[in-house]
Amino acid sequence: MATTPQKITTFLMFEGGRAEKAMDFYMSLFDDAEVISVTRYGPEGPGEEGTVLHATFALAGQQFMCIDSAVKHEFGFTPAISLFVQCESAAELDRLYEALVEQGQALMPLGSYGFSARFGWVNDRFGVSWQLNLPE
Repeated sequence: MATTPQKITTFLMFEGGRAEKAMDFYMSLFDDAEVISVTRYGPEGPGEEGTVLHATFALAGQQFMCIDSAVKHEFGFTPAISLFVQCESAAELDRLYEALVEQGQALMPLGSYGFSARFGWVNDRFGVSWQLNLPE
């Protein structure tokens, strides 16, 4: 019996039609980003017509999924789960940090923290948490 290897993909659930805005924003930050697929709610719902029923996109070779939930939830994203990015240069780290912190929140401002010579941690404008690191 053939089996398919397990694949683990980060799944981001947004509300209020924010999935596509978030996906477009994240894709603008990475050169090697692509939309793999997008399915939208139709007039029959249950979500708002035209919003994301399900989308798959890739950033730096890593696939993500996202949706616009048709159900209002009492929870959102938490920094207990974050996207960790190993940057190739100080310029890349600075660029990503500034873009992600805009309209978001700095959890750890850019700096040296002992475990890293240059590190920053932010919640972006959509509430998704990002850790940005420059390896020594």
